[in-house]
Parts: sequence; structure tokens; C-alpha cells
Amino acid sequence: LTFLPSLPENKILVAQSPLLKVDNKTAALICNYTYNGTGKEFRASLHKGSDSAIEVCFISWNTSKSSSTSSKEFNCEGVQDKDKVIFNLWNMTASQTDIYFCKIEVMYPPPYVYNEKSNGTVIHVQETTIQTQAIPLWIMATVTGFLAFYSMLITAVFINYWQKSKKNVYHQSDYMNMTPRHPPYQKNKGYPSYAPTRDYTAYRS
Repeated sequence: LTFLPSLPENKILVAQSPLLKVDNKTAALICNYTYNGTGKEFRASLHKGSDSAIEVCFISWNTSKSSSTSSKEFNCEGVQDKDKVIFNLWNMTASQTDIYFCKIEVMYPPPYVYNEKSNGTVIHVQETTIQTQAIPLWIMATVTGFLAFYSMLITAVFINYWQKSKKNVYHQSDYMNMTPRHPPYQKNKGYPSYAPTRDYTAYRS
């Protein structure tokens, strides 16, 4: 529990826990405050960064109703309770790790009052690690054996196809030379110019 000292009338004091670790992307930042004035309308906001430059979300309330609004970069909702405001944040990422400040304001009636800057809360969003389950050894062995058998089958089919293709090419290239031949002394007697000279000495006994 966080204890706040007593204050003069119409003053606000805010207390926050110094550190908030986030493991499951969800955080609940509690802003405890003390106010001894007569305000009826209030506004509480959560700011990010050491200079409070980014307003994460805010909640406004009076004696009868309340409303909460979040910025586009955050998933945040404010809930007002007695002497405290709870800012619920979800789907947080590691890049949103920073220091956050609560601001409480009295909007009505005058005078306008707000708290001095508190020490803030460092929200540390941890990186989520993906855990992979180990594959059983028998499944790995079965898959490896199937892949080896499949590779051998494909190789055998390919070699068989290659051998058949080689035989077909060999048979198609086996043909007789049917080019006409002419005697050496009848080169100009109607034989085509491409016909080679016939050697009759091969037929002499």
C-alpha cells in the first residue's frame, strides 16, 4: 500500500509504484491520490516519457458519470475508484517500455488545480519468446526414411528413362547410305554431280 500525507485544502498529491514489470503484454498502473478540496469534475491522464510529452489515455468523471479515451498508439482504459485511478493497458510491446506519469486535475468548480509531477512508474515490457516443441525422434526417423526412399525411387526412374532414351537415339541413327554412285569415266553422262565415283577395281577377280 502507498500512504499519502495529509494536504492543505484544494491540493492534490499523487503517488505511484516505481516499477511495473509486464510479462503478458498487460499492465495495470495504479495512481493513488489525495485531494482535500471541493471539486466536482475531475480529469486523470497517463503520460509517457520523462517530459510527459505523450498522453496515453485519460478519464473524466463527475458525481454521476465517467468516460475514458485512449490514443491510437495505445490500448488503454482508465477506471476511477475512491482515492485512486487505475489505467489498464493491454497488447503492449517492448518498444513501449518507458516511464509513465499520472496527472490528476480538478476541472470544476474553480480554481483549476492539478498535482505536482510525481516520481513516475517505469513500465518494463518484456520481450515475448516463442517456444517451439521438440519433434519426437521417431517422427524425425520416419520422415528421414521416407525422404531417402523417395529420392532413391526418383533416381531409379530417371536412370531407366535415360537408358531407354539413349537406345532410341542409337536405333534412329543406324541407316544405310543410299547415295547413287557413277563410274569414273562417265562423270558427264547424266549422273548427279554429288554422286561419288564408283571404284570398279573392287569387283575384279
